[in-house]
Amino acid sequence: MQLQITFRNMETSAALENRIRELSGKLARFSSQIIRCHIVVQAPHHQHHEQGALFDFQVDIAVPGKEIVIGHTHTKNPAHTNPYIALRDAFRSARRQLQDYERIRRQEVKNHSRPQIHESP
Repeated sequence: MQLQITFRNMETSAALENRIRELSGKLARFSSQIIRCHIVVQAPHHQHHEQGALFDFQVDIAVPGKEIVIGHTHTKNPAHTNPYIALRDAFRSARRQLQDYERIRRQEVKNHSRPQIHESP
């Protein structure tokens, strides 16, 4: 899997980058089909001036026939002043969507079509 990490509005953080690499590697347990994974870390603008500003992460996963994009999903959660909590939540959403993709790919999702009605002669 090709991994790309982009930091916006902040310096690169080796600790955060290591955690991203660890979580990205764990996604492979849910799908062997991942081609590419791009993570964008968005720090709050003017972080030192804003008390309680929130971090945001975008997770973009390419798999055959689909692009799974998680972004701006938890921007109202006050716990996301901590980048590690925001990262955890973004990866939880990515994992759920990746699991859904795999269920569909393996045809494990039940077809909920309407039952056929046969008329009597």
